[in-house]
Amino acid sequence: MVKIGNFFFRTRNYLFPVFYVFLFLPFTRISENYATVFFIGLAVAIVGQLVRMLTIGLVYIVRGGRNRRIYADGLVTDGLFSHCRNPMYVGNILLIIGISILSNSLFAVLVMIPLFIFIYQAIVRAEEAYLGNSYGGGFDVYCAKVNRWIPELKGIGTTFKENDFNLKKVAFKEYNTSYLWMLGAVLLLAYNTNWLKTKLTLENEGIYFIAAIALLTLLYFSIRFFKKRERRLKRQKLAAEQIA
Repeated sequence: MVKIGNFFFRTRNYLFPVFYVFLFLPFTRISENYATVFFIGLAVAIVGQLVRMLTIGLVYIVRGGRNRRIYADGLVTDGLFSHCRNPMYVGNILLIIGISILSNSLFAVLVMIPLFIFIYQAIVRAEEAYLGNSYGGGFDVYCAKVNRWIPELKGIGTTFKENDFNLKKVAFKEYNTSYLWMLGAVLLLAYNTNWLKTKLTLENEGIYFIAAIALLTLLYFSIRFFKKRERRLKRQKLAAEQIA
């Protein structure tokens, strides 16, 4: 399982484009009542997004990998990590479940969701093997106190009080994921209401889809611009300090 997890960790960036393609393939529908399906899926996806935002905004763990290998610069047990060992992956799974439901694709629900749950389970096993080897007894004590997947909500109010929520950090770290799934939701709504299956015009509901896509894209590039500007200013400040 650890070897499988390491493989998926290295290739995880290629999985989501494949996932997106399958969402638009003409498989059997979940229901003909698409409005209900869409809002259920949207609600689940929003919960997943909120979990990711709270994880990043309170106490974020740097576990993004190094040279396509699992890496962590410390054992973080505060924030949402004091209630669940993998809150980011919980958020990811909820996003995938939500998007799969609102796609109205029975294949996505019956195949893609179980597949991604397996993938994340394997990645978590690989990460835990790394953390166990790196932090030994400390990680074992943490595992004994905190669930791998099911969040323990006891004390969540205290967690929010003891940790300041950093909205800017959330925006800078989460804008890409947020843009992709929200754009996907808009496109799936257009696809399932037959707008993408016919001609692309500005008539009727078409203007609303185009406006939503334009707004999301504007927000995406705005946040991207400010993030890059902040990085550039930090580099300039550091260079000035080194010269001084």
